Amino acid sequence: MSDQKHAVANLSNLYRIFTVPESPDSTLGKIDQEISQNLNGFLRDRIVATEQDLAIIEQDFSSPRIPEQPTFVSDYTEFLLDTLVAQSVHTAAPGFVGHMTSALPSFMLPLSRIMTALNQNLVKIETSKAFTPMERQVLGMLHALVYGNDETYYQRWMHDRDSALGAFCSGGTLANITALWVARNKLFPAREGFSGVAREGLHRAFKHYGCEGVAVLISQRGHYSFGKAADLLGIGRDAIIAIPTDRDNRIDIDQLLATCERLAQQRIKILSLVGIAGTTETGNVDPLERLADIAQEQGCHFHVDAAWGGPTLFSRSHKSLLKGIERADSVTIDAHKQLYVPMGAGMVLFKNPCSLTSIEHHAEYILRKGSKDLGSHTLEGSRPGTAMLVHSALNIIGRKGYELLIDKGIDIAHTFADMIESEADFELVTRPELNLLTYRYVPAPIQAALKKASETQRTEINQQLNRLTKQIQKSQRAAGRSFVSRTRLSPPQYGDDTLTVFRVVLANPLTTPGILQEMLAEQKRIASEDEQAVATLNSLDELISGN
Repeated sequence: MSDQKHAVANLSNLYRIFTVPESPDSTLGKIDQEISQNLNGFLRDRIVATEQDLAIIEQDFSSPRIPEQPTFVSDYTEFLLDTLVAQSVHTAAPGFVGHMTSALPSFMLPLSRIMTALNQNLVKIETSKAFTPMERQVLGMLHALVYGNDETYYQRWMHDRDSALGAFCSGGTLANITALWVARNKLFPAREGFSGVAREGLHRAFKHYGCEGVAVLISQRGHYSFGKAADLLGIGRDAIIAIPTDRDNRIDIDQLLATCERLAQQRIKILSLVGIAGTTETGNVDPLERLADIAQEQGCHFHVDAAWGGPTLFSRSHKSLLKGIERADSVTIDAHKQLYVPMGAGMVLFKNPCSLTSIEHHAEYILRKGSKDLGSHTLEGSRPGTAMLVHSALNIIGRKGYELLIDKGIDIAHTFADMIESEADFELVTRPELNLLTYRYVPAPIQAALKKASETQRTEINQQLNRLTKQIQKSQRAAGRSFVSRTRLSPPQYGDDTLTVFRVVLANPLTTPGILQEMLAEQKRIASEDEQAVATLNSLDELISGN
């Protein structure tokens, strides 16, 4: 009997965790306050990350066993604060300038609770109600930003049950996959004697349409998500043809045209021509207007990956950098980048509101034809109502606020570039077009030696400098005061040499020129004090002396 009473008590306690606390003085209310205070303290700290080895952190998450008995929420909260929060990366820190993740507006934290508490599923109206028209409005707002149609257009299409201005998804990768999915299905549609590629597959599509294959043309700075898309869509990763870039890291038009001609001779159809508005590595923008012309000449889908640079359209001073984007058949935008909302908010917008019908899927029990269910034309099924956070940002920050944020990011990037060029021991590798740049630490004597070195000597020096860049970046990351990432580029001034360089993303409005100056000073200090870095510099001195 006592076991039965114990079971009933446990069941009662289990039910209780599914109810909303009656007052802030309840146990869960107090826990909520503790979490808020702890997070606020964490977010106010300027340290990027604590110096803790990952292997040690893994020990806290080493058991594969699910606990047999329930744990008190207070105990588990303490565990999270001590092991997870304390060992997280402070992506909002003003010194965290190595990746496309930034500080969030403070209003995002309380508003996120609304989304979590309501737990809406955007796959269907029955599980989302008002969230569905809100998501459609968000897609309409950003569609208007890109394509600039008038109010009448959006009154006609924004809430149309048989179409959609775009698709919401968890990030730029799925947005790019969706764009190519639509492009593939539109390239091989159903017609007499063929039921369409969606039903019959690529082999029969190639045979029916008399081609040897397909290709996606994109610059060598293209995002890796396109390789994933090619894999998933069955066209193969080799179908992604990387076109070399020019001196400004933009797609080389002459090489692109030559590739189009070669593909035509090989009877390979161009599935999509992709332009990039803000490359991941250098932040450059392809000549979108010219690409739109070429796509029109080739009769292919024109997609623009504006996951990073799309919000530049808010800036009256800089939106001309994206001229031609309004001619794209589809555009990817990541709201969790420069729209400053939490992770998990990507979108792909389509110029033609009927484009998404080419990938529609229906099911009698949930996605019936004629409904306004958004899940019928998204790769994901169940999705959270993340559009609510984008809607809040667009309303609370507004056009003018985003313009200020974009302008500040680009301005401080140019300021930092000037700062680097004024330092004798640093070399600016790529100047910012938007708010990304790359550079490396190269003591002045080594810069002088590089200018007069033979091709072989130059390559040897650059290989040693690559080692030095890695050592400085790793030491700076371990120290945790600031963070820059690194990447590999082949600047034309160094022939075929591949350089390892520091990569900086300047989107955090809390980052100041003073913080950037401290970053450079720290890198110089590491170069002169870190044992490995000093050894590499000594090897460079010997190499230069020997030459």
